[in-house]
Amino acid sequence: MFTTFGLMALGLIVIYAIGPMRANVLNSTYGTNYSPHYFFLGQLRSVAISLVAFFLAFKVIPYKYVRKFAKPLIIVAIGLSVLLWLLAAAGSSLAKCELGECRWFNLGIVSFQPAELLKLVLVIYLADFLARKREANEIGNLKEFWLPIGLVSALSLGLVVVAQGDLGTGVAMIAIIFGTLLVAGVPTKQYLIMLAIIAVGSVGAIATSSHRMERITAWLDTIQGAEVTDSTYHIENAMLAIGTGGFSGVGIGNSVQATGYLPESINDSVFAIMGETFGFVGLFLVVAVFGALLTRMLKVAERTQPSDQRIFVVGVFSWTLAQFAVNIMAMTGLIPVTGVTLPLLSYGGTSMIFLAYALGLVLQISCYTSREGIADEDISSRRRIGGPHHSSARRHS
Repeated sequence: MFTTFGLMALGLIVIYAIGPMRANVLNSTYGTNYSPHYFFLGQLRSVAISLVAFFLAFKVIPYKYVRKFAKPLIIVAIGLSVLLWLLAAAGSSLAKCELGECRWFNLGIVSFQPAELLKLVLVIYLADFLARKREANEIGNLKEFWLPIGLVSALSLGLVVVAQGDLGTGVAMIAIIFGTLLVAGVPTKQYLIMLAIIAVGSVGAIATSSHRMERITAWLDTIQGAEVTDSTYHIENAMLAIGTGGFSGVGIGNSVQATGYLPESINDSVFAIMGETFGFVGLFLVVAVFGALLTRMLKVAERTQPSDQRIFVVGVFSWTLAQFAVNIMAMTGLIPVTGVTLPLLSYGGTSMIFLAYALGLVLQISCYTSREGIADEDISSRRRIGGPHHSSARRHS
């Protein structure tokens, strides 16, 4: 809970410092009329809603009720993505498009990204599905296991990566799928085959997109030290921002890159802006807090008894780790720029709200863990583990 809230608070500080610069850049470039505090107030609203979602998941809605609606939820989430694709194809104003990609529903004063809902629901569905198949001893069965999970995975990835052109969100979804499959006990040979299929599909998705191939080329040019071009501009300025920050940073409100040089300064590039503002010390602390959050989730998974809850926690862990790692690696030139936001820190409501809800469920589950780690073979046995943290009167979730 404290690591989640700490990251949200740090995100508010950063958006407060660079939001006026972002507003000024947009007003000068596109003739908009954003107030200096527009982005801070938007982030503050997102944090407030995220806190409500977090505590609803933690204290109000038991996980067993969430699991009960796993199937209807996945149908609704996929249906919303299909609806967005149809609205975008029809040129409807209800589909919000940026840079040629339509990823949001335009609901007037707010926008909604169905891919973020799909990530959360995918974790819930996979936890329920894999737990049921494990109990029925059907893990690895072609008809009962691989066909349903293959269909859901293909639909989800196809709608996000192909229809919405969002490879970054697709990476997080792939991490969720393979993280949950791993802990569910899928046979190694089948797991590797599935991994190879996804790898081939990912290469195909990149090779058939000129925009993604341009990013690959730009990344190769950057690591080879080529001159700055339009395609290498983003990563060059991201690394320049981090380098400028040095050991202790230039201080809050003194960022140069946020004045219009670094694209997406409050979204995908917020890690680089934090490097410029807070320096190596600040980035080290950010990584340390994320490390603490991820480590605690692994400990919760290790000490959770019901297999569906254990799989769910690993799914949220995989989701958070994928976005965290991909964003940082992109901003430091280790991989091509992918357009993945930094969890809980980047500007944007939908992503933060659904991740906060997922983390709230993880915190709820952590209240009913054993005192000792549980081996896979012990999941179905209540007599071979340490006692619960709470009395039986509180085992309502």
